[in-house]
Amino acid sequence: MKRPSSRHRDKAVALRYREKEDTAPTVVAKGEGFIAQTMRETAIKHGIPLRRDDDLIELLAQVEIDRQIPPELNAAVAELLSWVYRANEFIKKESRV
Repeated sequence: MKRPSSRHRDKAVALRYREKEDTAPTVVAKGEGFIAQTMRETAIKHGIPLRRDDDLIELLAQVEIDRQIPPELNAAVAELLSWVYRANEFIKKESRV
């Protein structure tokens, strides 16, 4: 039986960005397989928005935990954070209804 390539393995990466404290987003967790699944389940349980972007995950997975993302990823992660902020606003509006 063929083993799946690392490109097609189930992966997850968690970022932290505190606007007033951090100069750039930081990788705070990452994992594959069961760990990735557990990360997603935990995020859902705590109301953290999820977005799947396999290409970005491959790049972010190369960053060590507790390290800021490299400048080359700023634009892609800024787009992701913009989506997260919009998703959070939508969730807030929906919870008021």
